[in-house]
Amino acid sequence: MEIPLRSYLDDILDDVRPHDDGAVADYIPELAAADPEPLAVALCTSAGRVYSAGGPHADDEREFTIQSISKPFAYAVALQEVGVEKVLSTVGMEPSGEAFNELSLDGGTHRPVNPMINAGAIAVNQLINGEDSSVAARVEVLLDYFSRLAGRELRIDERVTGSELATADRNLALAHMLRSYGVIGDSAQDAVTGYVRQCSILVTVKDLAVIGATLALGGRQPVTGEQVLDPRVCRQVQAVMASAGMYDGAGKWMAGVGIPAKSGVAGGLMGTLPGQLGIATFSPRLDASGNSVRGTEIFRRMSEDMGLHLMSAVPARGSAVRSIRQRGLGTVIRLQGGLGFAGAEDFLATVAGHELKTNRVVVDMRRVTDVDGFGRAMVLEGLRRIREDGHRIGVIDPDGLLGDRTMDDGTSVETSDEEV
Repeated sequence: MEIPLRSYLDDILDDVRPHDDGAVADYIPELAAADPEPLAVALCTSAGRVYSAGGPHADDEREFTIQSISKPFAYAVALQEVGVEKVLSTVGMEPSGEAFNELSLDGGTHRPVNPMINAGAIAVNQLINGEDSSVAARVEVLLDYFSRLAGRELRIDERVTGSELATADRNLALAHMLRSYGVIGDSAQDAVTGYVRQCSILVTVKDLAVIGATLALGGRQPVTGEQVLDPRVCRQVQAVMASAGMYDGAGKWMAGVGIPAKSGVAGGLMGTLPGQLGIATFSPRLDASGNSVRGTEIFRRMSEDMGLHLMSAVPARGSAVRSIRQRGLGTVIRLQGGLGFAGAEDFLATVAGHELKTNRVVVDMRRVTDVDGFGRAMVLEGLRRIREDGHRIGVIDPDGLLGDRTMDDGTSVETSDEEV
C-alpha cells in the first residue's frame, strides 16, 4: 500500500506553485542570482520516516544554504557546550520586535536581545569551542554537530561564503558594536567570518526536516538514533524559536500557524512540533520580513489541514497501532489513542510495512480516544488503498469517530465486528 502523504504534499505544491509574490534576497550577490522557482516540502516523523515532494525537478533533493536557520542550532550547540547561565549572560531570549539585522542591543545590559537576530547569532557563534578557538576550528565543531543532526556529512558553499563576506558591512558593524561592549572577544572580521561560514552550510529540505525532528524529539536523531543534544537544550531552543524565530512577525505566526519555526534568506523554512515531527519547505522568493512567501503558505495549509497548531494538537503517545492479528479468514488491526496527523501516519506506515495475507481486513477503533479532520481523512484513504490492494474492508467504530465514512471514490466503509 502506498502511503497517501506524498500525494498530499504534491497537491500542496501544485496549489502554491502559481504564487509569485516576493523576491529573492538581493543584498548577497550569490542569492540575488538564485533561481526563484524551486519549490519543495518535507516532513520527518518521530519514527524517522521522511516524506517529501519537490515537483518535476526533484527540488526536495536540491541543496541550498541554511542561512539564518542555522541560528537555533548554533544556539543549541552553545547551550550544550557552555551551559544556560553562560549563554544567557551573553544573549537574552526576548523577542525584539525589530528586523533581523537591526543595529540594536538591550539598553541595560548591552546584550543582543535574542539569538535569532544577527547580533545575537554572531555573539552565540563566539561561545562555541572556547574563547581561544580559531575560526576554522569553531566552524568545524558546528559543521560536525549539524551533520550529526542531519544524519549525513554536510559541507559549506564557499562561493556563498565569499559573496556574503564581500557585502558584510552591516554584520561587521554589528560585530564592532558587540566588541565595543565586551560581548565578543574576537576581531569583528573573525566573528563575522565564523558566522557567515555557519550560514553557508548546504542542506536539502529533507535535511532540515530531519534536523527539526531531532530538536522536536529532545535531541534524539530519529534516523540514526543518536542522542545529539540534551532534552533541556532542545526545550530552551524551541521556546525561543516560538517567541522570536520569525522575527517581528513571530506573534502573528504563532497565533496563526502555531509551529515554532525559523526562516532563512536562501528560501528555507524549518519548523518543529515538539514530540512529533520536523517540517521544512524551500522556495526562494521572500516577503518584506525575509520569510519565504510560498513556504509560509505551505506551513499555514499544513497546520490547518493536519491539526499541527501547537495549542490544539491531538495528543499522540506511543504507537497508534495496538496490534495486527490474523483471526480465522480475516485480519484485525486494533488502533488506540489520538488519531491526529502523527497517529494516522503511524497507522498508515505500519500497515504499509505489514503483509496482509487475508481477504478480509477490519480496523477496530474502540480504543481510539479522539480523531481530528486530517486524521479521519488519512484513515479513510488508508482503508480505500487497502481495498485497492484486493482486500474487503470494515471498521468497528461504536462511537462514530470516523463520522461520514464516505471515501474519495464515493463508496463507504461498512460496519463490522471482530468476528471476521
